[in-house]
Amino acid sequence: MNSSRRNFLRHSSCAALSVASASAAYFDLMKTAALAAPAQAGDYKALVCVFLYGGNDSHNMLVPRTTADYILYNRTRGSLSVPQAQLRALNFKDSAQREFGLHPSMPELQTLFNTPKKLALVANVGPLLRPLNRTEYRAKSKPLPPQLFSHSDQQVHWQTSWPDQQITRSGWGGRIADAIHSLNTNSQVSMNLSFAGSNTFQVGNDVTPYEMSSDGPLKLSGFDANPQTTSVISQAIRNGMYTPQPRTNLLEEAWNGTFRNSLDAGAAFRAALDAATALTTVFPTNNNLAKQLNMVAKVIAARNTLNVRRQIFFVTLDGFDTHGDQLAGHPTLLQRLSQALNAFYAATVEMGVQNQVTTFTASDFGRALKPNAGGTDHGWGAHHFVLGGAVDGGKIFGTFPNLTLENETDAGNGRLIPTTAVDQYAATLATWFGVSATDLTTVVPNIGNFAASNLGFVA
Repeated sequence: MNSSRRNFLRHSSCAALSVASASAAYFDLMKTAALAAPAQAGDYKALVCVFLYGGNDSHNMLVPRTTADYILYNRTRGSLSVPQAQLRALNFKDSAQREFGLHPSMPELQTLFNTPKKLALVANVGPLLRPLNRTEYRAKSKPLPPQLFSHSDQQVHWQTSWPDQQITRSGWGGRIADAIHSLNTNSQVSMNLSFAGSNTFQVGNDVTPYEMSSDGPLKLSGFDANPQTTSVISQAIRNGMYTPQPRTNLLEEAWNGTFRNSLDAGAAFRAALDAATALTTVFPTNNNLAKQLNMVAKVIAARNTLNVRRQIFFVTLDGFDTHGDQLAGHPTLLQRLSQALNAFYAATVEMGVQNQVTTFTASDFGRALKPNAGGTDHGWGAHHFVLGGAVDGGKIFGTFPNLTLENETDAGNGRLIPTTAVDQYAATLATWFGVSATDLTTVVPNIGNFAASNLGFVA
């Protein structure tokens, strides 16, 4: 599926239906609100998923600096190589005494890694059904995630962490919310909030994601909730779609009730945002990811008014499908990511919740090590950031791969077989968020296939 079609499908849903379906979770939660205990001071945690759509070339984002290892990287990447002298040094050595650097466009994340040590990297992560090596991959002696190297399929694998299911309706963010949604029984909105349209990651069996824009709760264009409005158009929409009185037709009443609750949820959300203390942290302009994260910060600032204990956010940055002209476009994307994450972390510090908010990246896949004419083709394993006050920062977790072609983790053309599963990445975050060991296999059903369920990058 090409990028333009994917973006159309992801962003073109009707605002009324988006808000209405999301508010079903609000309606279910409000039925038991009277039984809920108020949130305790400090008893709050948030996960923020930053999805890099298109497949980020993380092999140019995190690069070995040690001379011998850089030579291997340079030999494989050729004209796409980042000059060694320009790499932003990380104060870390792995067990092989290798040193590393970030892309020169990421000074903010270099600082967060080195100084407060609130940023970590997890190396070579991707969808797996069980540990896999090159021999097993070629012999097909172990099951593989279906449709590898496909944008749409790999996005689903990453967001569901259940790639052996042909039809998967829930994501691991949704299943996390299912496991602990009782903590939010006083919530006026879903635990799961998306600022980038619909996604599979946040869909649960019980919890439905609530879609917002980076400007706040969505509104139905042309509709005024005030029944006394003088707008002819608004009155017509109201009469056709909604009345305060019950309807005798069951389908009409089901729609009417859901629509009514969506209006109530939106109004309550806007009131909470208006009542929240304004932040002084400055977010970069002309940066769509920063704009989304700015609204996430505002929602977190309203957490006490909303009376929530747990929230899971979904934001995105598009444009990473760099088959060509990668040297021109990729640095700008990494710059936007670095600046946006830095501003968001500063906002959590301003609010005093940096230890309670963990931000992490995800993407369709990594790119192939072997370049094409001016870019890179679809890959598999990739490196990812985890940021927050509870993160064991200043470290690279997992196994940094061999960067020579035809190595033991090369599935072909430098498409690296992951050495850390999305299941392990997800399970570590879920455990920090409060999911019990008993519920962990519901969140990540294949976690028992891997030796470690907690990688230790956040505690």
